[in-house]
Amino acid sequence: MELITKQKNEENWYQTLTFKVVMIGILVLLLLIPLGMVKSVIRERQATEAEVERELFEKWGGEQVVTGPVLHVPTFYYVKEDDELKKHKRWLHVMPEDLMINGAVEPEVRYRGIYKKVLYNSDFVISGEFKKLDEIEVVADEIDWNNAYVTVGISDNRGIKGELLFDWNGNEAEPEAGMVIQDLNSSGVSIKVAIAEEQLSEKLPFEATFRLSGAKGLWFNPVGKTTKVQINSSWNNPSFVGDFSPIDPIVNEEGFEANWTVTHLNRNFPQYWLGRGYQIDTHQLGVNLYDPVNHYQKSLRSAKYGILIISLTLLVFLFIELVKKKEVQIIQYLLVGLALVLFFSILTALSEHIGFTWAYLVASLAIIAMVTSYSYGMIKDRQQAFWIFIMLSILYAFLFVLLQLNDFAFLAGNIGLLLALGAIMKASLKIKTSQSKIKTSV
Repeated sequence: MELITKQKNEENWYQTLTFKVVMIGILVLLLLIPLGMVKSVIRERQATEAEVERELFEKWGGEQVVTGPVLHVPTFYYVKEDDELKKHKRWLHVMPEDLMINGAVEPEVRYRGIYKKVLYNSDFVISGEFKKLDEIEVVADEIDWNNAYVTVGISDNRGIKGELLFDWNGNEAEPEAGMVIQDLNSSGVSIKVAIAEEQLSEKLPFEATFRLSGAKGLWFNPVGKTTKVQINSSWNNPSFVGDFSPIDPIVNEEGFEANWTVTHLNRNFPQYWLGRGYQIDTHQLGVNLYDPVNHYQKSLRSAKYGILIISLTLLVFLFIELVKKKEVQIIQYLLVGLALVLFFSILTALSEHIGFTWAYLVASLAIIAMVTSYSYGMIKDRQQAFWIFIMLSILYAFLFVLLQLNDFAFLAGNIGLLLALGAIMKASLKIKTSQSKIKTSV
């Protein structure tokens, strides 16, 4: 009798619940390998897209930062060195009293192969005035007003399209390429302005008109004592960035309009100073032309939930096998797991051509149909196949909702996991193993 029992146990050890759970656990760990390969492919495609973006930006112009106009005046002071008076030069930097920036930004979508990037052209009118210069108190032995410069900082000069027209105190001035003074900016244009003695007691108005192209974002340094920025565009997905928020921005299907007002009290530098004492780019404002079709990031996020979907699905098959006494082979668990991994690869490939939402719908329907039909072929039970269809539909719908959330994704994911675990615990109560499948030691 003992010999028969021992032989029966040896024959059926591979049918025990413990063995099945261990094998499924090992199978899930093995499926991490193809899942990791899919993630690697997504990152590779993402890197390729970034390279295409870099190439486009090199030819068109990248993110643009506009600064100024700022007035620069050479000053001189004498220092006695080796019994000689030597002349040293420092630049006096004067910020405008009032600065008004009006810009119209028109997006332009460019394609490179399957990749789409949002670029823009913008038309600017920048106007304002400098205060009476004779009110400036500066310690210097000599101030050379006749060789002053006004600079307009532009972070990427490749974006300047056509001429930059500059009106200084009612007279047209000729801009020069590059920055004559690089204390504050390293790129932009310089305009020489000769300030006569009688003009020191007057306010000096200015106006700059130019066309600027760029990509992704447009930023401004609010250097005026009072800076007002008004931007409008036909792009309806703006992302307002920087240290200052626009005042009551308007965003609708036709585009957006945003206005900022910043005073000198909101920044960390004065209206004028000598040399390199301050940085003017510590507080900026601006807007990014946000592209909502960031399908690689969403595909990568979805793949991070892959192990969860695989584990829950294989557990459902295990419960069906134990409750309904329908034997499922390990190779069949493996094929179902591979089908679930394939979903993420199909999703990434389709999203490059038809967008993420439609790609998700097509890929999920294809995998749900495949796994459902395969499960019916395994267990020959329409009702159980239907429940597998419902379970997969809920899983993929829940994952899609998670991918749309930002601030509440972590909370929603934990709530979903809690409900799923509760359902699994309840289902596990129905599992009953026969005495013939329990290992006993005799």
